Amino acid sequence: MMLVDSGVWIDYFNGVDNQQTSTLNDTLGIQPVAVGDLILAEVLQGFRADKDYKIAKSLFEELTVFDLLGKDMAIKSADNFRALRKRGITIRKTVDIIIASFCIERGIPLLFSDRDFRPFVEHLGLVAA
Repeated sequence: MMLVDSGVWIDYFNGVDNQQTSTLNDTLGIQPVAVGDLILAEVLQGFRADKDYKIAKSLFEELTVFDLLGKDMAIKSADNFRALRKRGITIRKTVDIIIASFCIERGIPLLFSDRDFRPFVEHLGLVAA
């Protein structure tokens, strides 16, 4: 199983051809793919046309959707942010910290294109899909 970040989904639905969207396309229907509730909200809110929204929503209903936060994950996310900040690295978006921390804690590889996830791979054990 792998969790897919919103940037990859957005590229995928916009028809962008890159390494991440190719990996996603090759994986769908073959191996389990998951999405987080925050990612689901980010992606679905971006659709302007009802038809496109319904197609995407239908696809997401076939995937595992994880609740990403809760008290323990909130604390772990804060710990991870602080650990990176002590190394001089500041992550721009709290949602990225939550996603990375969830994947680290659950041992789930993350498919991403956002550079803010790289420090989690390099310093905290996030597995890139």
